[in-house]
Amino acid sequence: MIKFIDVEFGSGRYQELLDLRYRILLQPLGLKFLDSFREQEAGFLHIGCIDSVSDKLIGGLIMVPVDNEEIRIMQVAVDDTRQGEGIGKKLIEYAEKTAKEIGYSRMVMHAMLSVVGFYEKLGFRQDSDLFEEKGINFIRMVKNL
Repeated sequence: MIKFIDVEFGSGRYQELLDLRYRILLQPLGLKFLDSFREQEAGFLHIGCIDSVSDKLIGGLIMVPVDNEEIRIMQVAVDDTRQGEGIGKKLIEYAEKTAKEIGYSRMVMHAMLSVVGFYEKLGFRQDSDLFEEKGINFIRMVKNL
């Protein structure tokens, strides 16, 4: 059983989420968090996914308002020991529900090529040509909520 929580910036759970995002997303690519990005995170929405039995953080993402209609999801991560269990799908569905409840009508992301198919199955569509950020290829994806 899993549950979703809002993660307060600077809290112990925030540090767990930061560690998970680093281990799953950045470390394999040889990247590090930039201090300037971490400072910006104070204004972001942080969502965590908790295993209800162990109380361990097993997934999470951040959401960044773009404008009054659009919110961007970033750094979606699921613990490597729990991938393939549908947690990523549930995490995105929870983020969509949350975004809709707070008034957003569109969700966007920059998806690495390896996960484009996953997001297409969840109703996102490709909205750009291939582009590069920090040496990584991405496709912008969009979903109306």
